[in-house]
Parts: sequence; C-alpha cells; structure tokens
Amino acid sequence: MSYLEAIVLGIIQGLTEFLPISSSGHLEIGKALFGNQAGAQESLFLTIALHVATALSTIVVFRKDIFDLLKGLFAFKWNESKTFSFKILLSMIPAIFVGLFLQDQIELLFSQNLVLVGAMLCLTAVILFWADKAKKTDKIVSSKNAVILGFVQAIAILPGISRSGSTIATAVLLGIDREKAARFSFLMVLPLIFGSMAKTLLDVEGISQKIEFLPLLLGFLAAFLTGVVACKWMITLVKKSQLKYFSLYCLVVGGIALAYGLL
Repeated sequence: MSYLEAIVLGIIQGLTEFLPISSSGHLEIGKALFGNQAGAQESLFLTIALHVATALSTIVVFRKDIFDLLKGLFAFKWNESKTFSFKILLSMIPAIFVGLFLQDQIELLFSQNLVLVGAMLCLTAVILFWADKAKKTDKIVSSKNAVILGFVQAIAILPGISRSGSTIATAVLLGIDREKAARFSFLMVLPLIFGSMAKTLLDVEGISQKIEFLPLLLGFLAAFLTGVVACKWMITLVKKSQLKYFSLYCLVVGGIALAYGLL
C-alpha cells in the first residue's frame, strides 16, 4: 500500500465514519479504485485500524461527556451515568455475538464486493430519507431503544450500510431527540471498535509481517484529524435535519458502485 493510498483511505474513513454515508462501504470502493490486492484479513485489519482512529476522534469530541460518565460510574450510588452505561452495554450485545461467531463470514464481506456495497448504500439512502421526515421530539434513549439500536448496529457491519446513519435514523424514527440520538450513536460504538481491534490482533497470525506500518500510521493520522472535524459537523447537521442530502448522495454513489460492480 502506497503512502498516498493510505492517506486517501484515512481521509475517506475520517469523513465518512461520522457522516451517514457508510465508511466501510467507501473504504471498499477506495480500495477497489486503488487496485488494492490485500487479502481479506489484511483488508479487515486496515478497516478496523482506521475505525480505531475515528474512535479516538470521538473520544476527543465527547471528552467531557466521557469524563462525566466515568466519574458517575465510580460514584457509590445508582445515577444517570450508570443508567447510560447500562444502555451502552445492552446495545453492544448483538454486535458482540456477530463478532464472536461470524468472524469468518465478516471477513469475506470486506473483499471489494461493489455489488453488495452499492446495494447497501441504496438501502442507507432509503433509511436516511425516511428518517429526515420524522417529527422532532425530546425523548431520551430507553433500554428497549438501546437493544433495537444494538441490532441495527450489528446489521450495519455490512459494508455500505452507514453505522452512524442507520443508528441515528432508527433512533429518530423511534422518537428520540436528534442530538441525543447522535450522541448515543457515536458513544455506543467505542467499546466495540477497541474490542474488535484487540480480537483481530489476537486472531490473525503473522499480521505484523503482512501489514506495512508506516503507510498505516499515515492513514491512521489522516483518519483521526478528519474525524474530529466530521464528528462536530455531523452533530450540527443532525440537529438541523439535513439527512435527505446524504440520502441523495448515497443513492448516487450506490448506483455507480452497483453499475461498476455488475459491469
């Protein structure tokens, strides 16, 4: 992998992780355009490593929220922080199940299958357009909502389905306040990303001999820096209810990917 490819893929990840247009789908398109010849394991490792970079972006942007959560967790009484953390744990269960028992099948999805990516981007477009029409409310995420969002997050492992877009859109359709929906969506994925990275490092034998670390570092830094900007931007966009523009974008890119993959 060249330095340019690594930086471009990092920027793609940083921008698309928080915007509702599927970072994994765009990464697969980017890899295909660069003619990336990496195997399924190396390709998945790169995707997860860049997701770790954007997870760190989330920590930077939500550092106050995370600090308050941690402070509340160590208090000797049941409080709002413990309730929120419990909901995060509930939301993780479906994705943990998928990660533990369907790892081999997941790896096969990250092999630049543009037909799958295109179809899932078109599905993301429909979800975003639908959510953009939902009425604004001030409800918070309930335990039941957390479980539903967890299943949506597990399905969003498919490249082309936007994790942030699908979880935020589902939360909005469930009647949850848009800003609260975005906050929960961005925070619920953090434990899963770091867990996925650790599991991949343990499971993949000889990964250090297959990965070029300097290009990976450049991609990681590019993803982190652009991720900070995109995360802040996305929160503003969700509050202003402008998901329909991303819906149109996903439909166009999904259609192109489908056509390219089929032809």
